[in-house]
Amino acid sequence: MAARHIGKNIREVRKVRQLTVRQLAGKIAVSVSTLEKYESGDRNPPPGVIAQLARHLHVGPDRLTGQPYLGGAETDDQVQAVIPELRRVLLTYDNPDDLITAPRPLAVLAAEMDHVARMRQDGQYVPMGPLLPGLLSELTHVALAARGDEQRRAFWWLARGYRATNSLAHKLGYHDLSLPAVERVHWAADRSGDALMQVTAAYLKAGAMVRMAAFGSARRLLEGLEQEVERLAPEAALSEAQTAIQGAILLKLAILEARDGAPERSAQRLAEAAAAAGMVQRDTTHYEMSFGPTNVRIHEVAALIDSGDTEQALARLREWGAEQDRTEWELPDGIAAERASHHHIDVAAARLAEGNRSGAFADLVRARATSPAHTRFHPTVRHTAATLVRLDRHQSNAVAAFARWTGV
Repeated sequence: MAARHIGKNIREVRKVRQLTVRQLAGKIAVSVSTLEKYESGDRNPPPGVIAQLARHLHVGPDRLTGQPYLGGAETDDQVQAVIPELRRVLLTYDNPDDLITAPRPLAVLAAEMDHVARMRQDGQYVPMGPLLPGLLSELTHVALAARGDEQRRAFWWLARGYRATNSLAHKLGYHDLSLPAVERVHWAADRSGDALMQVTAAYLKAGAMVRMAAFGSARRLLEGLEQEVERLAPEAALSEAQTAIQGAILLKLAILEARDGAPERSAQRLAEAAAAAGMVQRDTTHYEMSFGPTNVRIHEVAALIDSGDTEQALARLREWGAEQDRTEWELPDGIAAERASHHHIDVAAARLAEGNRSGAFADLVRARATSPAHTRFHPTVRHTAATLVRLDRHQSNAVAAFARWTGV
């Protein structure tokens, strides 16, 4: 199986930019030997390093990850066929094409959009995708024609629809489509009259900045949002929703600092988020942002992995597992499937970095069982699976079959 791993793309672009391995390693603050391992495919760079590499090589992260993945297993799902239609809807957002029939009542559209939002949180992109273009078009017509409270409610639901569009585009690797989708979330949120929806829209934009390694811009935006949530609370008495959203902002800042090479600041943000989770005392999904004690721990592991401290990340899982009388920490029931799947994907990458190939594969299988579509489309899964195949001396049928399933 001749897979094109991410290291080949890094080396190819580095040579085009006429940089030596030593020069590029110095720019991203990793050792020459580590970069050589990335380029050879012996080690996979974490998301933060990919973002830094892309920034210093003056390309988008998708150029290095190889997204969007075309011609592989994803084409069988027909989800790619939705992309042109979504481009049209995003382009005509404030001047939509005429509908053949009148749009359905807002209550019906809202119920369908709520279903789509749940599908998004569970990573069900394949069945979700075909629903989006028509639903967005109908909601846009209702929002532009309505007045007063109904118009604001229509724009509120439209903002959620554009958020689902952003997730679909981002997960499939269409970053050129993801960014305008975020702007459309802003556009609809501003017209919804809901300040927390506006904060959510800006949070999504900050997330895109983090992925592009625009850490300074993202930090300023997120810190401003944290202050904005405080300002929205009367006498600093935050509601559960406000506390959860502020906590999600703190977790995003923790990941930002980890990727920007500041583990101490990352740990401080995680401590602040843990304090907020203590006030919430349960796992929540206000405004589709997962937050609570479980998500704080998920992000703590992710921040350690993004910082390159995979050994400590796995040690933390064992430490928390002891609290449950288990070998390693197990996620509680009820966590959004995409969030749980992402955790298993991160842990698989950490295990591979520590040389535990069987453990890495077991976590990939768990990720697939939790959210198949999210796992199939995730670049880390593809790189991890490809590396497992290359390192598998016994040519395991299970590993090879999993890699083929991802499209490797």
